[in-house]
Amino acid sequence: MTNNVTVKKLRRSTTDRMLSGVCGGWARYLGVDAAIIRIGLVATTIFGLGTPVLVYAACWLLMPEDDGS
Repeated sequence: MTNNVTVKKLRRSTTDRMLSGVCGGWARYLGVDAAIIRIGLVATTIFGLGTPVLVYAACWLLMPEDDGS
């Protein structure tokens, strides 16, 4: 019996990036368009009083960059 399991890894995108590739990486991981993630980030930053900016910065520092595959 063969077990075909695909492991999804959260990595910053090297191709779909505007600043650092965090939104592009999350979009690939979740299977949605990066524009949706970016719009959501801006909206939550406006309504969340800047807290999502800290989360974005943490992702920028902690998420490894995609190896291009």
